[in-house]
Amino acid sequence: MQLVGSTTEQFVYVASKDRRFNINELLIIQGGKHGDIKGEVVATASFNRYIPMAGEKNGFVDRDTLEFMKQVGFSIEDESTHLAKVRILDMLTSPAEVGSSVRLPEFAEIRELLVKRGPSEGLTLGAIMGTEEVSKGMPEELENIAYLYERDRGILPQSGVPFIFDYKAMSEYPHIGIFGGSGSGKSFGLRVILEELMKKKIPTVVFDPHFEMEFGNAMDGIPDGFAEDFGGCYEIFTAGKDVGIDFTELTQEDLVNILRASGGSISESMENAARTLYKNKDTFTTFRDRLIDLADALDMGRDRIFRGMKDDTEDRAKLAGYLGLIDAYGNAVPYSGTVKAILWRLNNVARENMFQYNIQPILKAIGSRKTCVVRGSSLWVLTVFASYLIKNLYGRRRKYRDSEFSGEKAEKFPPFVVATDEAHNFAPRASQSPAKDVIREIAQEGRKYGVFLILATQRPALLDDTVTAQLNTKIIFRTVRSVDIATIKEETDISPDEANRLPYMASGSAFISSAVTGRTTAVRIRAAKTVSPHAVNPFEELERDYETEDSRLKQVILKETPVYLGNLKSVMEAAKEETGMVFTREDILQAVDDLVASGRAKRERTPLGEMITEARS
Repeated sequence: MQLVGSTTEQFVYVASKDRRFNINELLIIQGGKHGDIKGEVVATASFNRYIPMAGEKNGFVDRDTLEFMKQVGFSIEDESTHLAKVRILDMLTSPAEVGSSVRLPEFAEIRELLVKRGPSEGLTLGAIMGTEEVSKGMPEELENIAYLYERDRGILPQSGVPFIFDYKAMSEYPHIGIFGGSGSGKSFGLRVILEELMKKKIPTVVFDPHFEMEFGNAMDGIPDGFAEDFGGCYEIFTAGKDVGIDFTELTQEDLVNILRASGGSISESMENAARTLYKNKDTFTTFRDRLIDLADALDMGRDRIFRGMKDDTEDRAKLAGYLGLIDAYGNAVPYSGTVKAILWRLNNVARENMFQYNIQPILKAIGSRKTCVVRGSSLWVLTVFASYLIKNLYGRRRKYRDSEFSGEKAEKFPPFVVATDEAHNFAPRASQSPAKDVIREIAQEGRKYGVFLILATQRPALLDDTVTAQLNTKIIFRTVRSVDIATIKEETDISPDEANRLPYMASGSAFISSAVTGRTTAVRIRAAKTVSPHAVNPFEELERDYETEDSRLKQVILKETPVYLGNLKSVMEAAKEETGMVFTREDILQAVDDLVASGRAKRERTPLGEMITEARS
């Protein structure tokens, strides 16, 4: 293998007569003033007499490179020739020397480039593509820790050097983005990361819009030494059923945020009214009743209230209360429409039982260093609750960290991770969302307090720009939309060659562009140790769980055998009770014929008439 053609400080071409190059494999360029130089193959091509390469319009290399190859002994018109475009991984101040020899590295030479942390110190996410040959020299501790998975082949042995993410470096380079289209392996990759966080007992709050983040079902075929029981590592909570918003603990700011979350942006008059009317330690009932009474009082007006009080009706006490509300709040809140708008939004949240619970179960789980999977009856419910929960947890962590420097006492609260799929719904680029502001704040300031984000989305172009810019590690699966690819190219150091591969990447393969590693790495994400409840193929489910009416009728007939064809009344009644359908005599006779033809039943002639019995094997 030899360096050919023109070179730069960043890219070179390597040619070989007898060895094909593999995408993402590492090479050593040796000799010259730079010493040994590390490089990664980013594009390959092979040519022979049947696939000519020496043309003016050749798109892989220029004509000068072809001429150079001829001069150094490559017979490019008559024999097979293999070429690789190689990205230089070292910092060079001048181009590599043309003609330098190239070889495969030993593992020890590139260990620091590939494995910065051991399995016990990092998150084992997969196997680095292109390292199959060099992995033969790696130590035993790196073997069999990243089994792979293919849909049609199941669990496969680890192939290559494991990719181990140094999660502790997130204190300097925070937050992870996971991008990929439908079926690309994005949710699978998120599951793998969450499994690794559970192994390290890192407190994590996962918002689960698709009800798939369960970790109790083991992946089929997982080897014993690789399998893991996560049963005690996570808990599942449903907003409005297990957890909710403790109204008595709300601040004025919390209340305003909930009002925004429940119906979009709010007017300045609504915000001022909410702050004015809310009293510390209000229950939902007392606050709601105050709003109802004030709205009624404003609708009546002072004059009507006074007239009612003079009439000495039995409602005198109630009217006096109305007058007191107008005296107390009428100047700040002069219109009943403003109060009714607040009521409408609060009632929207209350209908989901959100004010009947609190977040104590989640606080307890986080204190035990568990992963908390949070769900909602709808995406709207989940985003409303997420807005409150994230802000509450982040506030507790900030208060504790600030107290360490201010000297004030604050309840201890651990660092934690916030993770979600469909992240563009929680922090959208072009619209408002309940949790957007607090997610943006964590994206910009969370590192200082030990709060980190893992945001997965099919549409990175729809994710808030400020948030995207703060994701220092991006895991990029197959992406087809040009606008999303453009966003990825803008926000990562992914090369044009790698960007061109994005629409064609196999499911489960990804580019990991990270400030932690300092480069983009192609990785096959390891097999998850658990499976989603939605992992069953829907067509297999259809065959397994949903029999046709015809097959259900046949099951009833077999269950009722022996059956005399002269009297099918009992079969018809049993079929109706079992299936809820009404079958005619002709339906049953046709089903009997099918059963006999398939060998599942047989006919017998008896003195009482023709009889059907189940065929026994």
